[in-house]
This record gives sequence, structure tokens and C-alpha cells, in this order.
Amino acid sequence: MRNQKGFTLIEMMIVLLVISVLLIITVPNIASHNNNINKKGCEGYIKLVEAQVQAYKMDKKVTPTFQQLNDEKYLKSPDAACPDGTKIEILSDGTVQKSAS
Repeated sequence: MRNQKGFTLIEMMIVLLVISVLLIITVPNIASHNNNINKKGCEGYIKLVEAQVQAYKMDKKVTPTFQQLNDEKYLKSPDAACPDGTKIEILSDGTVQKSAS
């Protein structure tokens, strides 16, 4: 046989073992941060809605509903919920908060 170059089975298994260990370490770490990411996303969405409520109030002189914000193109979606599904509401003074229900 000629001198053939390539990886042996043992070398390939070692590489797969290293990749597996890295995945075992990384995946749970990413999953544990999911809750924190959703919380920050909801806080950001609430601030966005508050800013759009203030802009609407300056233009129309009334506190809007989510439907009014959507109809007037202040928001893209009429959903009264954060990206993670948490319901939010616009109060009469124009502030936005998570719903109690």
C-alpha cells in the first residue's frame, strides 16, 4: 500500500467527543438565559409602546387603545402582548404595564 494520508478512526472519535462535550456544556447555558432574554424583550416592547402612546397623545390629544395605535400605523401589530405572550395594557394616564390577568 502507498502512504495514504487521512484521519484514523480514533482521531475522528476524539474530535466527535470534544464537539459533544462542548455541546453538552453550551446548550443548557443557552437555555437558562432564555427567561432573561424574554424578560428584556418584554421590557423593550413596553418602552416602545409607551413611546408610541406619547406620540399619539401629542398628535391627537387623547390616550389611544392598541387598536387605534395599529389603525393609525403607530404600531405594526394590534396585539396587546409582549413577544413572550405576556399581556400588557395602556392605562388612562398613557403608561403601559403588564396586565394583572
